[in-house]
Amino acid sequence: MTHLQTLTLRPFLENELEEFPFTVPVIRALKEIRFTTPVTFFVGENGSGKSTVMEALACAVESITVGSESVKTDKTLAPIRKLAKYFKLAWTKRTRKGFFMRAEDFFGYARSMRETREELEEELSNVDRDYKGRSQLAQDLARSAYSGQLAAMKHRYGKDLDNFSHGEAFLTLFQARFVPSGLYLLDEPEAALSPSRQLSFLAALRQMVEQEAQFVIATHSPIILAYPEAQILSFENGTIKQVKYEDLEHVRLTKDFLDNPQSYLRHL
Repeated sequence: MTHLQTLTLRPFLENELEEFPFTVPVIRALKEIRFTTPVTFFVGENGSGKSTVMEALACAVESITVGSESVKTDKTLAPIRKLAKYFKLAWTKRTRKGFFMRAEDFFGYARSMRETREELEEELSNVDRDYKGRSQLAQDLARSAYSGQLAAMKHRYGKDLDNFSHGEAFLTLFQARFVPSGLYLLDEPEAALSPSRQLSFLAALRQMVEQEAQFVIATHSPIILAYPEAQILSFENGTIKQVKYEDLEHVRLTKDFLDNPQSYLRHL
């Protein structure tokens, strides 16, 4: 389902035009983005503005974040929040479900999970030491808060996320946090995924779309970009235009390289 239909920009105040992110060419030129399918990809070179638009969209919808501060308080998003105030969103059905996740957020979240687990295990050890010789009931009561939190983490994520490979951990986190009928904003998820895990990610996308989820994904990956019937918006030369998969430079270059790597490597 396409919950979010359009993003349009109100006119900027003159005194903000010389500040980031208003100086980004694609932001100056942006008038409207129409989301026509449940999966929309942003693609373009680094610095093209796709992550800026993604972050501003996350701020505008007040998206829940994974592994980082709230979009309302994250200091790194302070300039982006100024831009988000100019975003006007039109919905088929407003949803508060879903989340925003950047590649760095995932790695930070996995690290935070490990640290939380270690702290809880240390507290359990302290209880065992401090309550030694006391009744079993007293020990159980003292342990219950910490053991309960550990059990909840294990129930939601299985093994500790930090003990998975990056790809396994990303998919586990992604699926554990998924709620049907949500809007999911993902910035470069391929950073944590091998090619085979990217295929698994595509399969997960299909299942989630069937549960009325909508995705907006910024990516460089030709594998992820191949999701069937997705809308692909290319950020290039300060503009955004819809393109076909086979016309993407990312796809043509990757295909040409794999067909004949020596033609590229001989110039190194």
